[in-house]
Amino acid sequence: MIPQLASIAAILTSTLIFLVGSGLLNTLIPVRAHLDGFSTFSIGLIGSAYFAGFVVGCVKGPAWLARVGHIRTFTVCAGLAAAITLMQSMLVGVVYWIATRALFGFAAAALYMALESWLNDRADNQTRGRIFASYMSVNFGGTLIGQLLFATARPQSFTLFSLSAIFIALSLVPVGLTGLPQPPRAPVPRLRPLRLFAVSPVGFAGCLVVGLANSAIWTLAPVYALSLGLSSGAIALFMGAFTVGGTLVQVPIGRLSDRVDRRVIIALVCAGAAAAAVAIALFARPPHILWAMAGFGVLMLPLYGLSVAHANDRIPRQAFVETSATLLLVNALASVAGPTAAALAMDMFGARALFFYTAAIHLTMTVFTLVRLRMAPVAEHREKFAPLPQQASPGAIDLDPRKNKPV
Repeated sequence: MIPQLASIAAILTSTLIFLVGSGLLNTLIPVRAHLDGFSTFSIGLIGSAYFAGFVVGCVKGPAWLARVGHIRTFTVCAGLAAAITLMQSMLVGVVYWIATRALFGFAAAALYMALESWLNDRADNQTRGRIFASYMSVNFGGTLIGQLLFATARPQSFTLFSLSAIFIALSLVPVGLTGLPQPPRAPVPRLRPLRLFAVSPVGFAGCLVVGLANSAIWTLAPVYALSLGLSSGAIALFMGAFTVGGTLVQVPIGRLSDRVDRRVIIALVCAGAAAAAVAIALFARPPHILWAMAGFGVLMLPLYGLSVAHANDRIPRQAFVETSATLLLVNALASVAGPTAAALAMDMFGARALFFYTAAIHLTMTVFTLVRLRMAPVAEHREKFAPLPQQASPGAIDLDPRKNKPV
């Protein structure tokens, strides 16, 4: 396995470095926008623009890969992302930032697609699971490091934008120097959302909920932290606690869901996430809010992996790629709406409405799942759970070790 990991070290290193820069920027943008007087609604629109660009990138990315190859696609997208990051520090305005975040989302999606499909090409049935686990570790680790780097300078300064751009630019180096051959073009799966909803309503609804709720938290939780008077260092820990909490429990919760009806676990984590969100809104204050956010991440972040696993319990293995790609699209489209909807609630009812918004969504999912438990039988076949990255392109689907298991 060591030679196999060594052969993909350049890809994993570039992924890690890019995610450090991107993770830093994801916290910096809403904080800087708030400090510069942007309305909460405007910050929500900026967050939605990123996810809209990401959706377009997932659609257009395969054509770029087929036309110019993986290295050139990665190079163009990383260069575009670095330039956009520096532009945002120079051109501060709602319209500018909506446009630049949409472009950044587009570049990020195509970049992830190049990296993930490249990793898939280097994997075989014996090593796919370990390569996927390595990619997951890099994904969560890079995001966390980027969040913590937010504490290294004042958000009003040029420094953090420059630091983010430096990491994004440096991600070009490992891939640019690699001698790995580029993979062939992968087929684009057919997407049939209505058919999937009919087969797995809970899996479909779970991915919709993740898009609506998680995108709002990633975009607007830093703004909520500012409303509590937290310092830059505390905001970094605030977001880091959320990420760490969700990362540490994904596998234990997923393994538990392999042994019982997965819908029971989905209902429990959704109910817990709703209760935790209400508790944060009403009671959590510094310094205990860091522990509260970690607990919130524990309950909120595993839902995407649980939902995908539940949907795959109910479809034939031949439809794995189509199902996962469809759920990714559902999640991405819902993520476009999430930040704007949550921002409207915050403008109308105050900063705490962010957590009441997520609580309402998770409570609705809890009720829906309990109704489905009474209406539909337990699936006879049960796929093994696999944790999934916070952000992924369709290329990650081929890398998932469940794809190539025998029928």
